[in-house]
Amino acid sequence: MKHSFIRFFTVIAIFSLTTFGFAQSTVSTARNESGKLADLPKKTTSKPATPAVIQNELKEALAIIQSNYVGAKTLDYNEVFKSSIDSMLHALDPHSNYYDAKEFEQFRNDQSSRYFGIGATIGDLADPDGKVLATYIKSTFEGAPANRAGLRYGDKIVEVNGVSMLGKPFSEVRNHLRGPQGTSAKLVIERLGTGTRETVNIVRDAVPQPSISEAYMIRPGIGYLNMSGGFNQTTYNEFVVAMRQLRAAGMQQLVMDLRNNGGGLVSQAYRIANSFLSEGQIVFSQKGRMEGATDPPYRAMNRTPDRSPIVMLVNRNTASASEILAGALQDHDRALIVGEDTFGKGLVQNPFQLEHGSMLLLTIAKYETPSGRLIQRDYSNGELYNYFTEGGSFRDENREKPRGIEMKTDTGRSVFSGGGINPDVAIKPQTVTAERGRTQSKMLVPLFAFSLDLVAGKVNGLETYKVDKAITFAYDLKRSDYPVTEAVYSAFRQFASDKYKIPAAQIDREREFVERMLRTELVMAAFGTQTSNQVFNEYDEQLLKAIDLLPQAKQLAMQGEKAKNPKKISDN
Repeated sequence: MKHSFIRFFTVIAIFSLTTFGFAQSTVSTARNESGKLADLPKKTTSKPATPAVIQNELKEALAIIQSNYVGAKTLDYNEVFKSSIDSMLHALDPHSNYYDAKEFEQFRNDQSSRYFGIGATIGDLADPDGKVLATYIKSTFEGAPANRAGLRYGDKIVEVNGVSMLGKPFSEVRNHLRGPQGTSAKLVIERLGTGTRETVNIVRDAVPQPSISEAYMIRPGIGYLNMSGGFNQTTYNEFVVAMRQLRAAGMQQLVMDLRNNGGGLVSQAYRIANSFLSEGQIVFSQKGRMEGATDPPYRAMNRTPDRSPIVMLVNRNTASASEILAGALQDHDRALIVGEDTFGKGLVQNPFQLEHGSMLLLTIAKYETPSGRLIQRDYSNGELYNYFTEGGSFRDENREKPRGIEMKTDTGRSVFSGGGINPDVAIKPQTVTAERGRTQSKMLVPLFAFSLDLVAGKVNGLETYKVDKAITFAYDLKRSDYPVTEAVYSAFRQFASDKYKIPAAQIDREREFVERMLRTELVMAAFGTQTSNQVFNEYDEQLLKAIDLLPQAKQLAMQGEKAKNPKKISDN
C-alpha cells in the first residue's frame, strides 16, 4: 500500500520538476547514539530530477521516517502523502487538488446532488444557561426516508441505534443519522404535543440535494430561481422542470439567484446559457496548455431561445461555472448582473482517477467569456490563505479593485478581465453590527422553544397556529399563511422575558428579526425547509432591489437583440 502511494506520487511529481529539486548537495548534522552531534555523509554530486530519482528519494525519505520519527508507530501514511501531494499541487494553482478514496466518493455524491441518510433538517434546543437539552426534527424532505416514516416538526430524537441523543448537539446527532445506503437507523422519538415515545426504524437512502432550492412566483409575472446548490448532474433537468412550472404560472420576467453558487459541472452551466442565447453566440472559450493557444469556442445551438428579461444576482461566493454563466449572459447583454463582484475562479479542472479509488483534480485550461476576458483572479504570489480570504468572504470592499484588460459587450459596454464578474449594478449585502449579531444569536433558542409550543397548540389564545398535518411540499407562500400578529409577537415577548430573561426592550429593538424567525419556523413546520426560505426572501434587500431592476434588464435585452440583429429589430 505504501509503495503504491510512492509510485502515484512519482507520477504527480513530474508536473513540478522545475519547482522542486530533490537531490541537491547538502551537508547536515545529527546526534549519534551518545547524544553528540555527528556529521552526516556529504553528497558531492547532484542527480537530474528524473522520475526514477524522485521515486528513490521518496523511498529513502519514507524509510528514514519509519525508522526515526518519534511518532512513526501512529503515523497516518494516507495523510502524509495526501498533504505532500496537495502542497505540490497548490504550488501550481489554488484549485488543483488530490482526493483520497473517501473524499472522492463524497465528491461523486455531491456531483450527483445527493447524500445518504434519513433526509431531515434537525436543530437542538438549549436551556437558559446554554446547556443543550435535546435535538429535534425541524423538517423532512419530500420522498425521503424520514418523511416516509412520518417524522414531523418538533419530534424529539431520544435515541439512535440504542445510543442516547439527549444532551448532544445536532452536529453529533447528525453523524449518527447519516450512514451508508441500505443501513438502518433505529430511532426513539418523543412526539411533540403528546409526549409519547415511539420507536421508528428507518432505512437510510439517497437524499436529493437539489441545485435549484426554490422556484416560485415571487411577484405576479415574475419568477424566481434560487440556484445556490451548484452545477451538478441534475441541474439542467431541474432547470427545465422549474422553468416549465414558472411559465405555466404566468412568468414573463425572471430573477436568477446565483449567490453562493460555487460552481461545478461547466456542461450544465453551458446548457442553461444555451436556453437564453441564440444559435451561434459564444458561451465560453478555453485557453489550454500551449501558451497563446485557444480551443474553438463553445457556441449556443438554440434556434428558439427564451426571451424573458433576466436579472441575475451574484455575490463574492459566486464562482467557477456560475461565473461562466453570468459572464456569457453579461457579454451578450442578455441579463442584468446585480450584486457584488464574484469570486474570480476561471480554471478548467479535469478529474483523473487513480489507484485505490483516489482522484486528482488538475487544472488543464483557463476559461474566457465571449468577449475574451479571463475570469480567473491573479494567484501568482502563491499565498493560498490570502487568495481565498481576499477574494472570498473576508475581502475588503473599500479597497480599490485592480482592473485587467478592458473588453466590450455586444452593445459596447465596458467589462474587465481577470477579476471575476463585475456586476452591472452593485448592491452591497445587508449587514448587522457585531453587537446586534450577538443579540440576535441569543434569541434563537427562545425563538425555537416558543415555536415548539406554538406548533403544538400549547399557547393560550393561539391554538389556530397548531400544525397537525403532514408537510405540504412545493407550496407558494401567501401573506395570509401564518402571519406574526401582534398577539403572537406579544406572547413571544412575554415568554422570552420570563423564561430566558431577555429584556423586553431588547426584543423590541429586534422586532423585525423576531417576526421573520417566528414565521420561518411556522412555515417550516407546515410547508418544509424550501418554502420557509420564501420568508427570508421578503426581507432580502438585494433581491427586492433586483426585482425593481427588471425594467432595466428588459431594456438591456432589447439593446442586445438589436446589436445582434439590427435589421430584424428595425423592420419590426
